[in-house]
Amino acid sequence: MSERVTMDWVDTAVGWDSDCDVLVVGSGGGALTGAYTAAREGLRVQLVEATGKFGGTTAYSGGGMWFPCNPVLRRAGDDDSMQDALAYFRSVVGDRTPAELQEAFVTGGAPLVEYLESDPAFQFQVLPWPDYFGKAPHARPDGRHIVPVPLPAERLGEQRALLRPPLGTDRGDQELPAELGGGQALIGRLLMALSKFPDAELRTNVSCKELIRLGGRVVGAVVTTRDGLQRIRARRGVLVAAGGFERNAAMRKAHGVPGSERDSMSPPGNRGAATEAAMAVGADVDLMSEAWWAPGLTHPDGSSTFSLWFTGGILVNSEGKRFTNESAPYDRSGRSVLGELEAGRITLPYWLIYDSRAGELPPVLFAGVPLADHRSYIDAELWHTADSLDALAERIGVPAAALTETVERFNALAATGVDEDFGRGDEPFDRSVPGSPNPLAPIVNPPFRAAAFGLSDLGTKGGLRTDARGRVLDTSDAVIPGLYAAGNSMAAVSGTVYPGGGNPIGASMVFGHLAALDMAEEDV
Repeated sequence: MSERVTMDWVDTAVGWDSDCDVLVVGSGGGALTGAYTAAREGLRVQLVEATGKFGGTTAYSGGGMWFPCNPVLRRAGDDDSMQDALAYFRSVVGDRTPAELQEAFVTGGAPLVEYLESDPAFQFQVLPWPDYFGKAPHARPDGRHIVPVPLPAERLGEQRALLRPPLGTDRGDQELPAELGGGQALIGRLLMALSKFPDAELRTNVSCKELIRLGGRVVGAVVTTRDGLQRIRARRGVLVAAGGFERNAAMRKAHGVPGSERDSMSPPGNRGAATEAAMAVGADVDLMSEAWWAPGLTHPDGSSTFSLWFTGGILVNSEGKRFTNESAPYDRSGRSVLGELEAGRITLPYWLIYDSRAGELPPVLFAGVPLADHRSYIDAELWHTADSLDALAERIGVPAAALTETVERFNALAATGVDEDFGRGDEPFDRSVPGSPNPLAPIVNPPFRAAAFGLSDLGTKGGLRTDARGRVLDTSDAVIPGLYAAGNSMAAVSGTVYPGGGNPIGASMVFGHLAALDMAEEDV
């Protein structure tokens, strides 16, 4: 990997509209962490957000961070070791991403938490959340996971109006909560911390159109504002942390990302403009066909949204056959759906088959967004009910004999408590469903029911290739001076897998922080 490159550069040909040390593109967890670090290190920061709200996908999330051996875990009696954590991560990710990049992430979370906790704006707590590959070496059944302490919304003052609302409000009819939790609390705390720095300017409705590279170095950007184009000079560098491109149908198609932009859980501004701008100045990319996948309950508006915590039921393909561990971590289940699609055994929708033990609603505790009126699902032929499995099979278009055989097989396995077919219940995450420690609930109480499912994602995970300091690389593996990336704008350190809850946000924050520290040390 190339060492630091410093050079003299002249920009007399460019008319700058504003000037800063660090320009941050995006406003999710990684972007705000980078902006906060740069400001705290004494740099002048401009942060630009393409939409009218700060927070990105992080604001929709649970706000979890996968940070092994961090001070919050240690205070709670954690006995993990960094060696074990790194061994777990490497055993799951393999060599799909560089070893030094993996090490930078795994070892970088603990010092970042220490750095943040020295500021009273930040408070964290442990939320036990099992690692997603429970049988891998050194997996932790209680996880390596922390979340921000909830924050009264009133503490944000006027900034509350600029915080992207939670999914239940932004894509539903729920009122804004009086207390911010999860990703809302994380973004809120970052905004609160940044407000103390007069040299940190945060701007909404400003999108990155182009990056400006002079003398080999990225020195600024052309941005689109309500007042037209502006040129922002960034003396130390530009951090691209603007999320993925999951909301851009053309980009998804060009890079072979399965699924639809309609079914992504990210904000509408995640269209990949900054990533394309970086590619235009020579940046290399990787993992561009990848995303953070999940099965998605299908709604009357046609969307399928991230669904978590199945308390019963089984998923079946077009042949009426079960094909996955329904209680597995969502990315692993989502990849099972992808496998069935590629094999031609699923044509969307596929179906969750369940009984009436808990009523008519699908046995899914979290569907990403608030459910519409139940009648609208029935009218849209997304939910079906029948007194027999044969009749249910006819209504959803799968072979009746196969569906009956599948349910009978599952019920027999449930009676033994061991899923010999797909291992449901074998790993700690499978048994972590609140109030439902046994995921093997037989399907025996008529009437029998079916709910339509599709393929959802939490965002694309392909993006700009970087080194272990977040510096973007070109196609010859050389550093592009002045250009950095983090979050879903960066090719994911986890490669083609999802090692644990809080991995995306955790990695985003670590590399945003490392990028800002590198810029603080930059010789310009």
